[in-house]
Amino acid sequence: MFQFFINAEGGLTAAGYAVTILAAILFTVAAIILAGKESTRKKLSIKQLAYCSMALALSFITSYIKIFELPFGGSVTAFSMLFIVLIAYWYGPKVGILLGFVFGILQFLQEPYVLSFFQVCCDYLLAFAALGLAGIFRKQKNGLVKGYLVAVIARGAFHVLGGYLYWMDYMPENFPKELSIAYPFIYNYSFLLAEALITIILLSIPAVKKAFAQIQQNALS
Repeated sequence: MFQFFINAEGGLTAAGYAVTILAAILFTVAAIILAGKESTRKKLSIKQLAYCSMALALSFITSYIKIFELPFGGSVTAFSMLFIVLIAYWYGPKVGILLGFVFGILQFLQEPYVLSFFQVCCDYLLAFAALGLAGIFRKQKNGLVKGYLVAVIARGAFHVLGGYLYWMDYMPENFPKELSIAYPFIYNYSFLLAEALITIILLSIPAVKKAFAQIQQNALS
């Protein structure tokens, strides 16, 4: 049954793509419905639909934009995680986790590789869903920055778990042998924390901070 959706190279068959796209649509609808229920004013649901859709589209587009790549693998994107984190920060962790889950499905469609179902969960579904944990800090001072950092660390934890379980054999030959046991940590957190640092610097710029505050006010008004 599993082979019906996965080809011999570990990619998706036509049926696999169809099922994955259907799942992305269903989870997107679920995130939108939940966003509407999170609001006490039903008329905001259309606005929330627009913001969720735009955030998902921006995350997907910017995930293709690589600012730079690191020597042992991994690349820093143009703030692709930030847009999911913003939705979680505005509308709560439930909406953020669902939207992150959909983003994970889109990432899987972008470059699918399957070793097992749990590997797909670690590398795509659970990892990107973890970005929604940023919503836990929505009512705290500097909650966006705190939430973003926790979200990035949580995403990395799933990647690291998948790294130890499935990817140790793919370690580059030029990787220092004395650090081989830490390869999944170094590989994943090097690019995740590098992007986090750049994003936090961006969020600390007064003009950017003011702009995001205005966008947030409009998103919640």
